[in-house]
Amino acid sequence: MSGTDHNPFAEPGGDPNPFNDPSVTQVTHSSMDPVDQYNPFPPQSSDSLATHTTPYQPAVLQPSTEPSPQAAAAAAQANLLRQQEELERKAAELDRREQELQNRGPTGKENNWPPLPKSFPIKPCFYQDFSEEIPLEYQRVCKMMYYLWMFHCVTLFLNLLACLAQFIKASSYGVNFGLSILWLILFAPCSFLCWYRPVYKAFKTDSSFSFFFFFFVFFCQVAIFTIQAVGIPSWGNSGWITAFTMIRADTAVGCIMIVVAILFTMCAVLSVVLLKMVHSMYRRTGASFQKAQQEFSQGVFSNKAFQSAAAGAASSAAQGAFQGNN
Repeated sequence: MSGTDHNPFAEPGGDPNPFNDPSVTQVTHSSMDPVDQYNPFPPQSSDSLATHTTPYQPAVLQPSTEPSPQAAAAAAQANLLRQQEELERKAAELDRREQELQNRGPTGKENNWPPLPKSFPIKPCFYQDFSEEIPLEYQRVCKMMYYLWMFHCVTLFLNLLACLAQFIKASSYGVNFGLSILWLILFAPCSFLCWYRPVYKAFKTDSSFSFFFFFFVFFCQVAIFTIQAVGIPSWGNSGWITAFTMIRADTAVGCIMIVVAILFTMCAVLSVVLLKMVHSMYRRTGASFQKAQQEFSQGVFSNKAFQSAAAGAASSAAQGAFQGNN
C-alpha cells in the first residue's frame, strides 16, 4: 500500500520532477519569441515608406483623335489615287494577256510562222507543227505541199529577175516586168492562204469542207502554173514562148528565162502529182460533199459576225414592218 499512496507532485527528495528535465527547461527559458507573438510584417521606417509611395498625378484630358475634314479629304484622295493605280496596273496586265492570246491564235499556242525574230515589229500569224498536228500517214504529203509552195515563191522571184533583165535589155518590156512584180506580190501570199493552209487544215482536222475548198483552188493553181510555164508574151511570165523569143535578141537573157520556164514546168508537173495524191488520201478519209455542206452551215451559223448581221437584219425588218403597220 505504501507504493500506491505515494504523491507524484511532492517536493524533491522523493521521485524526480519530469519538468526539471534540461531539454524542457532550455526551451522554456530561451530568448526566442514565442510562436503566437510572431509578426509576419516587420516594422518599416517612414523613409522607406516615403520612397515606395506613388506620388499623386492629376488626370490630364487627352486631345480628340478624330481627323479634321481636310485630313479626311486628303486621305480619301490618296485612297482614290491608290485604287486608280491598282486599276491601271490590272488593265495593263489584262492587255498584255490579251495580246499573248492573240499571238497564240485559236489553237491556244504561240504562233511560230513565219519564223521572225523577236525584235521584228510584225509577229507570226500562224501556228504550224507537222509532227504535232498532222497524222503520221499525212505528214509526207503535207510537207511536200509546203515545199511546193516555197518552190513556187522562189520561181516567182527568179521570174521577176528574168523580167528585169529583159526590161534592162529593151525598155519595151516594161509591162512584162511590172506584171512580174504583181504576180510575186499577189501569188506568194494568196497561194499560202488559199490552197496550202486549207490542205494543212484538212489533214489536221479531217475536214471535208477544207478538202473541197483546196481542190477547187488548187485546180485553178494548176492552170496558172501551166500558163506561167507556157509564157504568153506580155503576161509577166518567163515561160517557153517568151524565152525562145528573147534568146534570139539576147542569148544570156534568153538562157535565164529558159531556166525560169523549166522551174514553172516543174511546178506544174509537181502540182498535178500532188493533186492526185491528196485526192487518193481524201477518198480514204470518208469525206463527202454532204459532210462539207454540213460543216459549212455549222461554221456560218456559229460565226459571230454572221449572227450579229442576221440579228441586225431581223431587227431592221421588224422595225420596218411595225412602222408600216402604223
